[in-house]
Amino acid sequence: MKTKIHKTYLSIKDYINSLDPVLMIKTNILFLTYIFINLINSWLLRIVTMGNLFSIKAIISDLAFILTLGAFSYLTKPKKQFIMFMIFTFIMTADCIVNAIYYENYVSFASFSLLSTASFLGDMDGGVITTLIHLKDVILIFPVIVLPIVHIVLLIKKYYTKIENKKRGFIHTILVSTLMILITILLTTPSDYSRLKKQWNREYLVQRFGIYVYQVNDAIKSTQSKFTSLFGYDTALKKIREFYANKEDLRQKNSYTNIFDGKNIIVIHAESIMTHDMTLSFNNKELTPSLNKLSNEGLFFSNYYPQISVGTSSDTEFTFNTSLLPSATGTVFVNYWQRTYEAIPNILKEKGYYSASMHANNASFWNRNVMHQTLGYDNFFAKDSYDYSDESTIIGMGLSDKEFFKQSVEKIKKIDSENKNYYLTLITLTNHTPWDDVDKYGDYTVDYKKEVTSEDGETKEVIMPYMEDTELGNYFKAVHYADSAIGEFIEELDNEGLLENTVVVIYGDHDARISKKEYRYFYNYDFETGEVYDSEDERYTQVDYYNYELNRRVPFIIWTKNSKGDKLLNRKIDKVMGMYDAMPTLANMFNFDYKYALGHDIFNIDENIVVFPNGNFITDKMYYNAQKEEYLLLKDSVVTEEEVNKNKDYTNEILEVSDSIIVYDLEKEENNEKAKEK
Repeated sequence: MKTKIHKTYLSIKDYINSLDPVLMIKTNILFLTYIFINLINSWLLRIVTMGNLFSIKAIISDLAFILTLGAFSYLTKPKKQFIMFMIFTFIMTADCIVNAIYYENYVSFASFSLLSTASFLGDMDGGVITTLIHLKDVILIFPVIVLPIVHIVLLIKKYYTKIENKKRGFIHTILVSTLMILITILLTTPSDYSRLKKQWNREYLVQRFGIYVYQVNDAIKSTQSKFTSLFGYDTALKKIREFYANKEDLRQKNSYTNIFDGKNIIVIHAESIMTHDMTLSFNNKELTPSLNKLSNEGLFFSNYYPQISVGTSSDTEFTFNTSLLPSATGTVFVNYWQRTYEAIPNILKEKGYYSASMHANNASFWNRNVMHQTLGYDNFFAKDSYDYSDESTIIGMGLSDKEFFKQSVEKIKKIDSENKNYYLTLITLTNHTPWDDVDKYGDYTVDYKKEVTSEDGETKEVIMPYMEDTELGNYFKAVHYADSAIGEFIEELDNEGLLENTVVVIYGDHDARISKKEYRYFYNYDFETGEVYDSEDERYTQVDYYNYELNRRVPFIIWTKNSKGDKLLNRKIDKVMGMYDAMPTLANMFNFDYKYALGHDIFNIDENIVVFPNGNFITDKMYYNAQKEEYLLLKDSVVTEEEVNKNKDYTNEILEVSDSIIVYDLEKEENNEKAKEK
């Protein structure tokens, strides 16, 4: 036995001694170049997105992936290896660039399921797409430039005559890649496996496993929507039945119970409007005077957070109407439209309401023409329902908000005359990125004016540029225009007598997704000198991860014509609230029932929690960052580890329950069971 072990040891020792590192490098230059450039690119991606300078776990995972792909190049002829390396490098480079662009605009990494929504780009103006690309994203293209250069040099130097034996090269590469895979597995914790399975926290996965492993895992998860409902159905059904059986029922009566029973509902889905916008003024002129007026006269929920994933606006529509969260993979509107959902339009049908949605964009955008029927809307007035003949009324992606509202009033008048009650959703468009049509937004300026007295005593007005000609400044101009359009719409509804029995509900669909860099300039501008404070200046205001996340609040306003002065209907609610809390809150007010809501009537809960699709959550006491497994205390609060863990468990449970309902179409199953009982 000892002799065999000794012989094995000597064989391994002889093999290692036979290896010539210098010779291996000389005979594998193209292969090593392929490894190096793609590994560097994935590292650069983490830097330009998350600012993550070094993660040994991600590097090992990326290296394992790159080596495994590259090993198969040894099965081809030496001169054809370049073609395989080029194909692999092109795919990995494209992946890095797409994710860099996506992260810049959505502070998350792209999902493979977005391929199914790529056709939506055709509905966008070219300017929308080009503004998504930044200089630092272009840097990531270097691998597809470097590799051909090295290939040409090798041809000239005739290095392809010195390439290592194919079989030997394949075995060596597979052995090293296997070692990297084993190390990755050994470094992976049970929590990491759980996150890979759920795919909720994309930032964490890229930081932990690298972009390539993340993307492969995401591709697998994204295709599951096609067949996953064939497996695990019974387990999922059992879980959600137990969840709702044990879920505390907070639907007690309160001061708002049935307060709007029998009234019409007009919902304004305000594109990219943020609560932060409502606090701003430029040269003593409010940025959002209309929204400020409505919030001061109605119910204003000041800590209202969107809960979106890759579906952005469509996720908001879904969560607002169903009180469920976006799907873990893909988007509900595109991947899970063939389902049964307990949505507000579907529920209100039972109360005799007519429902319609209005949006002056292509009906197919985000698959709305199909999904709005699934949600229960009787009609969808899309682009083909509006008059586009006047070019002056076109702003950005389509019909201007003012023209959209103007034409919509005529439709509402007809609906009002033909129906006793109705539920209408109007989706605005002008405030959608890229905010390029500045000349059409009106004369609202975002500069800074001050009076300066010269030495001879003459006083004159000096204009400091401040936010002019910046992305954030252009956004503010668009916001002011959109706000003005909402104000004119409310006024026109009143003039037509359409507000007498109507409640207007306004919500921002999501934040503007503008980079931290723009906000750093916004907060650190010196109004006296026109300069910008740097991070070393004591006056410098930091815009970090938590500042940015907490600033994503959007307005939620419930307003009626006569609410001003009414102590019940004219108040500000500061309690933290999510998009999924809207439906239960409105249900209590308008007297309709529900079963599957994950949110709560905000007036019936003492300590609310807002769960985000990436595993983060916020309460009135803390904001939890699932990526780093850390939290920021709010308002000088104190929390215990038990409280933190309880909220983490609840967050994971909510995400799993919501996704199970969507993937397995469990609401349909429950409805079928009810029908059988009857």
